Amino acid sequence: MRVRAGIATDIGRVRERNEDSYLAEAPLFAVADGMGGHKGGEVASRLALETLEGAPGEGGGGLAQRVRAANAAVFERSQADRAVSGMGTTLTAVVLAGTAASIAHVGDSRAYLLRAGDLRQLTDDHTLVNRMVKSGEITAAEAGVHPHRSVLTRALGTEAEVEVDEFDVALTDGDRLLLCSDGLTGMVTEAQMVAILSATPDPQDAANRLVRAANRAGGVDNITVVILDVDVDPGTDGEASERVGLQQAGTRRLLGIAGKIVLVLLTLAVAIIGVRVYVDRQWYVGESGARVAVFRGVPAELAGLRFSHPVVITDIPAADAEAIPFYAELAGGLTANDRDAALAIVEQIRRDVAAVNGSGDTGS
Repeated sequence: MRVRAGIATDIGRVRERNEDSYLAEAPLFAVADGMGGHKGGEVASRLALETLEGAPGEGGGGLAQRVRAANAAVFERSQADRAVSGMGTTLTAVVLAGTAASIAHVGDSRAYLLRAGDLRQLTDDHTLVNRMVKSGEITAAEAGVHPHRSVLTRALGTEAEVEVDEFDVALTDGDRLLLCSDGLTGMVTEAQMVAILSATPDPQDAANRLVRAANRAGGVDNITVVILDVDVDPGTDGEASERVGLQQAGTRRLLGIAGKIVLVLLTLAVAIIGVRVYVDRQWYVGESGARVAVFRGVPAELAGLRFSHPVVITDIPAADAEAIPFYAELAGGLTANDRDAALAIVEQIRRDVAAVNGSGDTGS
C-alpha cells in the first residue's frame, strides 16, 4: 500500500494555545484533542501520542492495546502531577497495512472515508448529545446546537481503564481517509468537507483548505486535519486474479473490462451530478477583478475547472477589504448560508472599509 499524507493544525481564532496533537509515522497516523485547562490538554494529547508511537503492537488488536497504554500513561501523569490533574484527551488512530485500515478510537475526534464522492463517518462520537440522539431524546439537528454538545462520555486519561472502539475497514485504490479534531467538524459541515475534498486532489492542499474553512466559519476551537490518500497494492490476490483471467476466453475478458469501464463512468456521472447540485446551493464572498464580489458555488478549482461564478460584483476594492485583518482571507472566500447572507457580509465589509477610510458613507 502506498500513502500520500497531508497534515495541518491551527490554534483557531479563539483559543490561547493549541491543545491538539497529531502523529504521522507511517503506517501509524493519529489525532488527539487534549483537555484539562492550563497546559493539561496540551500535555495529555502529546503524552498520549508519544506513548501510542512507542508502545508495542501490530494490527487492529495491537493498536487498541497501544491506545490503552496511552490511557494508562495519561492517567498516571494526571494522578502524579497536580499541575495537570484531571487532564484527558480524545484519540483517533489508524494503522494502514495490506488492503485495510485498522482504527482505534476514543472521544469525539473523528475518522472519515471518502470513496467515489461519498463521505462516510467511520467513528462514533463518545458524547452526551450523541447518546441522547441514539436514545431518541433529541434529533441530530438539535444535537448540533445543544449547550452540552462538547460533553464527552469517554476520554483517554480520565479513568484507569478505558473502553476502546476498534475495527478494520477494507480499502480500495482512490480512497481518501480523513482524521480530524472537533475543531473542524464543529465549524464545517459534511457537505462542505465533501466539496473541498472532492475538488482538491493534493492531500496537503486539501488539509490546508479545510483548516481555512474552519477558521472562516469562526475557528472557535483548535483545528487538526490528517488526510491520507491510499493506493492499494493488490499483491498476491491480484496476481491470482490475473492467472485466472489468462485462462479465460479473450471475448469474456474484454466484456469484463467494458463492464468495469461502464461502472466507472456511471459512478463518475453520479458524483459529478451530486457535486453540481451541492455547488449550486452554496454562496460566498470573494474577489473578482480586484473587487469584492458575491459568488455562487464553492471557492475551489479542479483541473482548471472552477466550481463558482460571480453573481454580484461590487465597487469595493478587494485590497481595501483585505487590509482589515478580519477579511484577510477574502481571496480564499468567506462562506455564507445563502445569497442574502452573502449580501449582508458585503454590506458589512462596505461599512468597515468606509470606517477605516474615515468616511461615513456606506454606499448603496
